[in-house]
Amino acid sequence: MGNDLKGIVGAPVTPFTKDNRVDVETFARQVNFLIKQGVQFIAHPMHIGESLNMSMEERKSLAKCLVEAAGGRVPVFVNVSVPGTDLTLDLARHSEKVGAAGIVLLSPYHWKPPKDAHIDHFLTIGGAVGLKMIAYNNVGATHVEISHGILAHLIEKLPNFVGLKDASFDMKYFAEACRVSSELSSDFSVYTGVEYLLTSMPVGGSGAFSACAEVAPRLTLSLYEACSRLDVAKARPLQFKVSKLLNILMQNYPANIKYAMELMGRLVGETRKPILPPDPRAKADVKEALTALSVLKDEPHGW
Repeated sequence: MGNDLKGIVGAPVTPFTKDNRVDVETFARQVNFLIKQGVQFIAHPMHIGESLNMSMEERKSLAKCLVEAAGGRVPVFVNVSVPGTDLTLDLARHSEKVGAAGIVLLSPYHWKPPKDAHIDHFLTIGGAVGLKMIAYNNVGATHVEISHGILAHLIEKLPNFVGLKDASFDMKYFAEACRVSSELSSDFSVYTGVEYLLTSMPVGGSGAFSACAEVAPRLTLSLYEACSRLDVAKARPLQFKVSKLLNILMQNYPANIKYAMELMGRLVGETRKPILPPDPRAKADVKEALTALSVLKDEPHGW
């Protein structure tokens, strides 16, 4: 199965109405905005999209909306991760039914499965659907690691296993994941969790799942393009600028991102509890950062 999935992965937030319902119309606008700005593909609902704060019915509805809003312009991946394998399988089969290009799959939350059960989870889901699969290594959330041995085993067993998202931010892990996967597959992609591209792409990284593209797509894509050319002189100041932006956006995640989007004229409502909206001090800090980084001046406003 060929794989050309390299670049910036747009990861939309989930918009909510004032009465706390999923706002599918605004979600569709957001998908269209990200595609128009140039993201190479889209994945939802990641943690930025509050996947853990939604019902199965809401997630299925948004998966269908994602496919329809993208309209085949870019590949779309659905994050199907929940603690139970059977529940995950239900979401994966629904994603295939509605026409998604692929799925994103975390290790099971909470359970800390031993190696055999960990592998079985990925083989069960990946083997049951014909969709491309991106595994997601996030030890902070799941408390188990997709080891390099597990990574190699899954590549050998699953022809539709095409990529790994790594949120360890550990360069030893990331570099070894690039090495191991490149020795087994010529078209496997390894992405960093957010936009630390200058440190990840030279060792074989394929891009990043993006927190910043919601707020500053031009800056984000400029950084990717410079890194893809290995233009260090151009990429370094862009990476430092993105890093400063991430420092503020990743606080009270993803509430600060939603507020930054509001400042950019892209209202998506507030987060669901237990994530509280930013207080006045936090809002002032976000606005100050966007001003200092010229985001308010240089990036697109509105949809």
